[in-house]
Amino acid sequence: LTGCPMRCVWCDSEYTFTGGEHISFEDIFAKLDAFGCNLVEVTGGEPLAQKNVFPFISQLCDRGYETLIETGGFVSTEGVDERAAVILDVKCPASGEAERNHWPNLGRLRPEKDEVKFVIADLHDWEFAQETIAKYDLTDRAKEILVSPVHGIDLPLIADAISRSGLPVRLN
Repeated sequence: LTGCPMRCVWCDSEYTFTGGEHISFEDIFAKLDAFGCNLVEVTGGEPLAQKNVFPFISQLCDRGYETLIETGGFVSTEGVDERAAVILDVKCPASGEAERNHWPNLGRLRPEKDEVKFVIADLHDWEFAQETIAKYDLTDRAKEILVSPVHGIDLPLIADAISRSGLPVRLN
């Protein structure tokens, strides 16, 4: 979906900031049905910043779609239909947006369904991620913890640090 109130310095989706077109729910459902795929991921930009996304998510679930919501963590997930899975991005310091995390979202994660993601740019971000994982007991609260390095990072250094931590995370 188009639009995002955040401006992460390493954003890989700047094309979603503007543009786009208005499409009715029925036209979207017709396109989805034509694909013949039962899995839909709602992402953006920040999909939860759009007021109509919450009824759209519910309608996806009502129609039997396995529904994933990828959110930047700035907007509350409270109104997301409980049948949908949330992939929650916790903004790390190098993003420039860490102070905008909506921390109550972490308390709504469900271990059977939801994932949490940390996009990291350096070892400081990895330390922040580890502290957040411990503080919010994310190893028990989330189905999966994802660590996604930004382009250009010293991947062997980060991979070694993650491996040495012993945390049950997946490096993307």
